[in-house]
Amino acid sequence: MKLKIVAAVVAITLAVGALFMSAQKPLAPDVAFSTLQGQRFRTADLRGEVVLVNFWATSCGICIEEMPALKATQEKFEARGYRTVAVAMDYDPPARVSAFVARNPLPFTFVHDRDGGIARGFDEVRLTPTSYLINRRGEIVHKILGEPDFDKLHALIDRLLAEAA
Repeated sequence: MKLKIVAAVVAITLAVGALFMSAQKPLAPDVAFSTLQGQRFRTADLRGEVVLVNFWATSCGICIEEMPALKATQEKFEARGYRTVAVAMDYDPPARVSAFVARNPLPFTFVHDRDGGIARGFDEVRLTPTSYLINRRGEIVHKILGEPDFDKLHALIDRLLAEAA
């Protein structure tokens, strides 16, 4: 009888532990960003905001096509603490990135990953578009390969913005 009780307690403990482990989300990597205007910040500086880190390239047709929807998302949620950080890939020529941003005034924080360090920090990103949604606590809650389903993305952002930091 004691053995059955001990086994039951162990099973319950393992189940509760597994529940807590599955609820934990990975922290966003600690990387340094530098905007096209030279402002510097780190991932930790984004805490308190819900952030979409979007890896893109000027040569990526889907990336360019999704920019208006990303703009609409930014405008819809920015007053509540949402931010888009658009990371141009290291293989994108700096002059081409700057020209794109100048021609397309978008309400994002644009950075150029000149040495590939940001992409390496985020699981070696090489394909674009790839996006990471980060909650107010700095945890990655969703990775998106390709163009997002914007209705689902908006619902998730809305839920994350309602959570406390």
